[in-house]
Amino acid sequence: MLRVRFTTEDLLRVTFADEPAPMVELTLALAALRRSDPLFAPWRQRTARTLPGAARPLLDLVPATGKGPLFLDPPSRGTEEGLDRVLSAPVPYVRGELVRIHAPGRRPTPWARLLAEGDREARRTLEDAVRAAIGGVLARPWERVRAGFDAERAWRLQTLAGQGLRATLEGLTAGARWNGSTLEFDSADDVEVTLDGQGLTLLPSVFWTGRPLVGRYVHGTFLVYPALAPLPLLDDPATGHSLAALLGRTRAAVLEQLVRPRTSTDLVRDLGLAKSSVSEHTKALRAARLITAQRDGRTVWHSCTPLGLELLSTRGSGP
Repeated sequence: MLRVRFTTEDLLRVTFADEPAPMVELTLALAALRRSDPLFAPWRQRTARTLPGAARPLLDLVPATGKGPLFLDPPSRGTEEGLDRVLSAPVPYVRGELVRIHAPGRRPTPWARLLAEGDREARRTLEDAVRAAIGGVLARPWERVRAGFDAERAWRLQTLAGQGLRATLEGLTAGARWNGSTLEFDSADDVEVTLDGQGLTLLPSVFWTGRPLVGRYVHGTFLVYPALAPLPLLDDPATGHSLAALLGRTRAAVLEQLVRPRTSTDLVRDLGLAKSSVSEHTKALRAARLITAQRDGRTVWHSCTPLGLELLSTRGSGP
């Protein structure tokens, strides 16, 4: 069983991650390559065929359980920042994490032993492997990863507003339950995490379908849990036309962007639209009660209403 013990201070410091963590998703994608999850079977077959040879050393570090070395998946705001954090991890930290994942019963490869010793060539192999894996595993589905993350985060924030933090945390996965101020999850391991007033960051993953994982990093403690819609169930952007048929392609694209708050400037930049066009579409979506606008000084932030989120969550359904 996984037990997460909260103090009052911890509960006041529970937050949602602002965006997906690419290195965490990469590690869990590598774990998915090693699992026999039927949901991921077609993705696993395609990805295994095209996985660059340079990326394969990482498979020696990441087991099917997803509980790989924490130096390999630091939360970050982008792949370059993530890679910098991986490569700047102190040798004692790397060594300790490699000892942890290889004990008991797993013998490290010669490369992993050199990595634990701080060997420069082993570090270069690590850099090449991470870069190759980013390109071979994450690059193609990243738009869907981001869309799944945004929809998940919006849904949970809606739950938080309507039902409160206790119900939101208990609803992260089936079987989660409160025992006093301790949140318990079914798990094959017996693990207890005491937050000590530092709080917790919630991080959904579209590559993970197992029980929640807790990672304690320099930058805080993260609870990684499976998003409601895992990657294979997320529509490929090239094939999802139902919402576009209802609203029009451009207006649907604007609505999809607004599962997280965005400014008009963000929409102009990310969708390549004229400012007047953005204004027209946001006005129409507000009139339909699909989005709302909130002014902060000179800046106007647009975001989905619950009705807009419901429309997005049901796209693609039907006969």
